[in-house]
Formats: sequence, C-alpha cells, structure tokens
Amino acid sequence: MSTTDLTGTEVAVLMVLMAEARALTNKELRELASEPKKASRDKLVRQGVVSLGKSGRSMTLELTDKGWKAAYDLMGDEAPPRANRALFTVLAGLRRWMDRDDVRPAEVFFPRDTPAAIEPLPTPPNAVVPQSVREQDAVPDSSAESGTDLETRIRRAYADLAREPGARVRLTRLRPALSDVPRDRLDDALVALQRKPGVSLIPEENQKTLSDDDRAAAVTVGNQRNHLLTITS
Repeated sequence: MSTTDLTGTEVAVLMVLMAEARALTNKELRELASEPKKASRDKLVRQGVVSLGKSGRSMTLELTDKGWKAAYDLMGDEAPPRANRALFTVLAGLRRWMDRDDVRPAEVFFPRDTPAAIEPLPTPPNAVVPQSVREQDAVPDSSAESGTDLETRIRRAYADLAREPGARVRLTRLRPALSDVPRDRLDDALVALQRKPGVSLIPEENQKTLSDDDRAAAVTVGNQRNHLLTITS
C-alpha cells in the first residue's frame, strides 16, 4: 500500500490511529485529523487495515495488524496530493531512524494515558523460580563470579543497543548480542537481573504487533511473558 492508493484523508486517518495507538471515535478523528466519509471508511475496512467497533453509541476505528504495517510503510512514502509535505518529510526522517535502530512503531507510539514509567509486576508467591536463580541467591560470593560476569555482559549489550538509558530494547535484539550464552542460562540471568533497582522486564503493551520472533524471545517471570528490557541504573 502506498499514498497513491489512498486519499489524503485516508492517509491521515491511518497516521492518527497509529500515533494514538488506540480505537478512536469519529468525533476524535474529526478533532485530530479528518473524519472519513463512509466510502473511505468502508474502503479501509475492506482492505483490512482498520476494524470497526463501538464505544457507547459511537462508532470507533482502530488499526489492525495489517494497518500498523501499512501506516509504517506510508511513513517513508511520497506525500499524497494536497497533503502537508513538511509533515511527510518529518515522518520519512522518523522512519529512517526506526529502520536504523530496528525500532517498531509500537515502541514509539502508545496511548496517551500510558504511564511514563512501567513498574514490573511483583513475582507471585507461588511463581516457579528457576533452580539456577534460587542457587544464585543462596550461594556465597565465591560461587557467583560467573553470574556477575554475565550480568555485566547483559548490561553492556543493553548499553550498545539502547539509544539512551531507560530506553526499551527488544529481547529479539538483545539475544543475538549474547548468542554464545545458552538460552536457559540467559533467561535465568535476566530474571535475576530484573530484581535489581533500575532494571525491568516489560511485556509488549500492544500484543497485536508481536512477531513470532518476539514471542520466541520472551522471558517468563511468574505467569507473565516479557518482551522488552529497560535499564536505568
């Protein structure tokens, strides 16, 4: 899909839905961009890029998985006729940065009410904690050198991948940097590390954007699968 397949209003609707990362009513679309006419709305639904819903008595539009990809593709496309060319120049620049750093739209765009900092959920009392983690907590310092070395490597790999301290790094990007570490050992080290101040394992908020690789790379803490790592200290 390209801007030549869509009207300026249809492009604007996709961009606003991506930026807001949630379902929007017609009234909200009208305030933020432009309310699509029925023909445009039906076209976007028919192409599978938006889905219709209800919020009270109002109709809502929301991006589908295909819609997220379509909006992302449009960020690097030419501006449609009578569109704001400056805006599309900025979007193209943002797209180049996302491509360079392997950042996905859901890491950049999220609902306005999303907390600035996301605290990891506490580990449930009945959670299954890997044996190696229990042993690491229990052994004397003389036996913990290898765990400390791996923690240092994880922190260094994160620092190389993160654009700034506290930025979210996907585990799909972190694992290749530590490909020589066995999967179970790296998982245990991440679970142990996230217990320390300034370190969080975080689930992807928009599950629709997860790829098979994202799901395979996830680390489970308690009953929660986490796809992102942040380190602030």
